Amino acid sequence: MAETRAAAESALDAFSAIYGVKYERAVECLIKDREALLAFHDFPAQHWKHLRTTNAIESTFATIRHRFDDGSLWNTRY
Repeated sequence: MAETRAAAESALDAFSAIYGVKYERAVECLIKDREALLAFHDFPAQHWKHLRTTNAIESTFATIRHRFDDGSLWNTRY
């Protein structure tokens, strides 16, 4: 992951140059949504670990999943 927005823009440009010919439509999609993809870097770095997922359910249950990592909560056999 890029540490700055400038580094992320450079990485996206490099990715486009490398894969643009083979995966033209995918790269076009990334370039079209460039600002949305790079919006992550508009927030302070200490907030990034909370912003990495946009899945609300995954985000909500992440702490529960970590507490019951062994699967004992979901064991239905008695």
